Amino acid sequence: MASGRDSDPTLGYLTRKETEVKLPRPTRVKNKTPAQIQITAEQILREARERQEAEIRPPKQKITDSTELGDYRLRKRKEFEDLIRRVRWNKSVWVKYAKWEESQKDFTRSRSVWERALEVDYRDHTMWLKYADFEMKNKFVNHARNVWDRAVMLLPRVDQLWYKYIHMEEMLGNVAGARQIFERWMSWQPDQQGWLSYIKYELRYNEVERAREIFERFVDCHPKVGAWIRYAKFEMKNGEIARARSCYERAVEKLGDDEEAEELFVAFAEFEEKCKETERARCIYKYALDHIPKGRAEELYKKFVAFEKQYGDREGIEDAIVGKRRFQYEDEVRKNPLNYDAWFDYIRLEETAGNKERIEDVYERAIANIPPAQEKRYWQRYIYLWINYVLYEELDAQDVDRTRNIYNLCLKIIPHDKFSFAKIWLLAAQFEIRQLDLDRARRILGSAIGKAPKDKIFKKYIEIELQLGNIDRCRKLYQKYLEWSPEHCYAWSKFAELERSLAETERARSIFELAIDQPALDMPELLWKAYIDFEISEGEYERTRALYERLLNRTKHLKVWISYAKFEASAMEQGFQDSDVQESEYEQKRKCLQRARGVFERALSYFRTTAPELKEERAMLLEEWLNIESSFGELGDVDLVRVKLPKKLKKRRHIETEDGPAGYEEYIDYLFPEETQTTNLKILEAAYKWKKQKIVSDEE
Repeated sequence: MASGRDSDPTLGYLTRKETEVKLPRPTRVKNKTPAQIQITAEQILREARERQEAEIRPPKQKITDSTELGDYRLRKRKEFEDLIRRVRWNKSVWVKYAKWEESQKDFTRSRSVWERALEVDYRDHTMWLKYADFEMKNKFVNHARNVWDRAVMLLPRVDQLWYKYIHMEEMLGNVAGARQIFERWMSWQPDQQGWLSYIKYELRYNEVERAREIFERFVDCHPKVGAWIRYAKFEMKNGEIARARSCYERAVEKLGDDEEAEELFVAFAEFEEKCKETERARCIYKYALDHIPKGRAEELYKKFVAFEKQYGDREGIEDAIVGKRRFQYEDEVRKNPLNYDAWFDYIRLEETAGNKERIEDVYERAIANIPPAQEKRYWQRYIYLWINYVLYEELDAQDVDRTRNIYNLCLKIIPHDKFSFAKIWLLAAQFEIRQLDLDRARRILGSAIGKAPKDKIFKKYIEIELQLGNIDRCRKLYQKYLEWSPEHCYAWSKFAELERSLAETERARSIFELAIDQPALDMPELLWKAYIDFEISEGEYERTRALYERLLNRTKHLKVWISYAKFEASAMEQGFQDSDVQESEYEQKRKCLQRARGVFERALSYFRTTAPELKEERAMLLEEWLNIESSFGELGDVDLVRVKLPKKLKKRRHIETEDGPAGYEEYIDYLFPEETQTTNLKILEAAYKWKKQKIVSDEE
C-alpha cells in the first residue's frame, strides 16, 4: 500500500511515482569547442527531406468491363447512401454525391440527388446555386430556368440568385426575358444596388428612356440623397442639363431637411459650377448655409470657401472665411455653452463683419448662459459679456434706450445678496451722467450703496458729488461710508482731508480723534501719519508732540521713534519763524538737537532694557541718530553716538527642520560696547575661580 505522502485521491490506487512522466536525462556536453565543419539549417532540412519515406497510397483500380463498372457504381452508391443516412444534414455529402453521379454522366440520378438535398434544407441558397450551375454546365437550359424560378420564388431576398438568373438569360441573348426577371425582382423593392443593376442593364442596350423610368421608380422606392444625385448625374451624362437641374430641385424640396442634405447641396452647387452658373452656385451655397445646422455643415463650408477663392471677389472671399470661422465658433459654443472665451471670440468675429442683427443675436445668446452656481468666481468672466454688450450698444449702435434696458436687466440678474460687481454699478451711473441725467445716476449709486456697498462705489460717488460741489452730500456719503466700514483708515483720512480743504480745522481734528479711537483699524500707521502731518502743517508742534507720545503709549515701533526724532530735529525752521522771542538761529538749532537726542536716548533705553533681543532695530536706531548728528554740522556730536555703535559679527547657526538639523546658515550678530565689558568681567571671574581651585589642589 502506498504511503500517505505519495497517495493522491485524484489518482485512484496509483501513486505519484507511477504516474510521473520520465524524460530522458539531458546529456552533458564535455567538449564545447566548435566543430570544424559547421552545418546550416538549410542542410539539416534538406537531409531530413531526403530521408523521408515515400507516402503510402492505395493502389489504383482499373475497370475493364461493364460488369466491374456496375459493381463499382453499386458499391459507391451504397457508400453514399449509407453516409447520407448517418449525416443527413451534412451538405457537403450531398454535393459530393451529386457531383459523382454527374461524373458518371447519369444526369437523371444527379438531378434526383440535388432535389433530395433541397428537401433537406431549401433555404440554403448555395445549394440552389450549385444545382443551377450543374444544369447550366451540362446545357440543360430549361431545367436551369426551372431551378432559378423556384429559387427566386422561395428566396426572393437573396440578390445573388437574381443576378445569376439574369446573367444566364443575358448570356443566352434573351433580353426580354432578362428584363422580365428584373421587373419581377423590382416588385420586391430590393436595395439600391439592385435598381442600379437594372439601370445599367438598360443602358447597355441604349434604352435611355427605360432607364429614366426606372430612375423615377428608384427615387420613389429609395428617397435618399444618394439616389437623387445618381439620377441627376445620369441626366447630366446624357446632356440633359434642364432635367438634371430639375432632379436637384425636386430633391431639395423633398430632402432639404434630411441629415445628408449637406451632400445634396454640395453636389447641386458643383453641378451649377460645371454649367458655368457661378451665381446660381453661390446662391445654393448661401441657402444651404442658412438652412443646414452648423454641426453638419463642415464640408459645405470648406467647399464654399474654395468656391469663393476661385470665383469670388475679395469681399466674397472674406465673407466665406468669416462663415467658416462662424461655423467653428458655433460648434464650440454648442459643445460647451458656458465657455465664455469662445463667446468672446465669436462676438469679436461678428463685430468685425459688422452685421448689427447678427452681433445682437450672438450677444443675446451669450448672456442667456447664466453660470449655474451663485459664486463670484464663476461670474467674473460672464459679467464682461454684459459690459461688452452695453458698450457696443452705446458706442457702436448708439441706442441709448437699449443700453439702459441692458444695464437694468444685468443689475436684476446679479444676486446682490451673495455678491455684486461694483464695475457694473459705476458703468451704469457714468452712462447716465453722459446722458446728463444726474437723478438717474444718483438713484443707481444709492441703490448700489443700499444693496451692495463697496469701497469703489463710495469713492466714485463721493468723487462725482465733489466735482459737482455738493459738500453736504459728500459729508453724508462719508458718514455712510464710515458707518459701513469704520475700520477703513483711507475713508477717515479722506474725510479729514476734505474738511481741511474747506478750512474746517476743528472738524478735521475731530474726525482724526474719532478715527484713532476706533477699536479696530486696517492700517493705523497711515492714519496716525496723516494726523501727525495734519498737525505739523497747521504748525501745532505741541499737539504733534502729544500725538507722538500717545502713539508711543500704543506702540514702541522703531519707525515711530525715528519719525518722532526727525520731527524734533526738523521743527526748528517753523519754530524760529513763529517764535515770539527772537532768539538766535543757533540757539533754536541747539534746542531742536537736544529734543531729538532726548527721543533717541529714550528709544535706546527702551531697546536696551525692555527689548534687548531687537539688536538689529537698536543698531538701525543708532545709525539714524548718527546721521542726524552729522546733519547738524558743528552742533552735532558724532563721537557721542560712535561710542555706542555695535560691532558686526558674522556667525553660524543650525537650520532646524521637521526632520532635524539640516545644515548651517550665516547671520549677522551685533555686539554692543556694554556687552563687551560684561563679557570681559565674566572671563576674569572664571580665571580667578580656576586659579583658586588649583591652589587648593596643590596644598592637598
